[in-house]
Amino acid sequence: MGHMGFFTDTTLCIGCKACEVACKQWNQLPADGYNWTGNSYDNTKMLGSTTWRHVAFVEKPHVQQDKSGKMTDWLMMSDVCKHCANPGCMEACPTGAIIRNEFGDIYVQPDICNGCGYCVPSCPFGVIDQKMDDGRVFKCTLCYDRQKIGIEPACAKACPTDSITFGDVDDLRTKAKGRVQELHERGEESAYLYGVDEDTSVGDLNAFFLLTDRPSAYNLPEKPKLPQDNIATGFFASLVMASFVTLTTVVSLWPRKR
Repeated sequence: MGHMGFFTDTTLCIGCKACEVACKQWNQLPADGYNWTGNSYDNTKMLGSTTWRHVAFVEKPHVQQDKSGKMTDWLMMSDVCKHCANPGCMEACPTGAIIRNEFGDIYVQPDICNGCGYCVPSCPFGVIDQKMDDGRVFKCTLCYDRQKIGIEPACAKACPTDSITFGDVDDLRTKAKGRVQELHERGEESAYLYGVDEDTSVGDLNAFFLLTDRPSAYNLPEKPKLPQDNIATGFFASLVMASFVTLTTVVSLWPRKR
């Protein structure tokens, strides 16, 4: 069996939040409150321990009103755990609570998690989050329980426009590349895939996206990288500083002629 995952086509997303609601309903996750954030039409802000799907509304005001008469363009994207090929959270976990299951998904075993939180800063996407009451971490399970009985994840099932597609990752990538080509032929030259065939330390994403703007517009890192990528740079900086301090100390203690 190949790895299973999501292909999210943001050009088909209508911002209905059906995926958010279905995810919360199936996984019995509590509500996040009903107050608007003040940042567009959003009351959940971001992914968290009780929000495993988050539909982002990104407003793009026009500098000058275009011929269509629109003052604002909308970018909508249903965000989720990326289930990376090289997951930083799994590498950082000291208890083995975070595993890759038989479907190729990154899964947190809540009965083994000790709440240390090491995985939280190890995720370059800011996905995994600690629950405040007991400290354990939670995120999208890719509906592991539904997959085990042959049912697609709740978010994909609920999506009315098929913006979220579930299936074998290799098949999804083939489909996604065809969709990008189709959009290019229709004049949408800005369409591209995020998380496919990119040279990053997290590897390919098993939950990847079709975007039409820079990743940062969707609150995604331009070049996601694992924390250990900073070790060499940090070591070199420490070495330079240690050498400077040592040299300064030697010079200051060097005997001077009177």
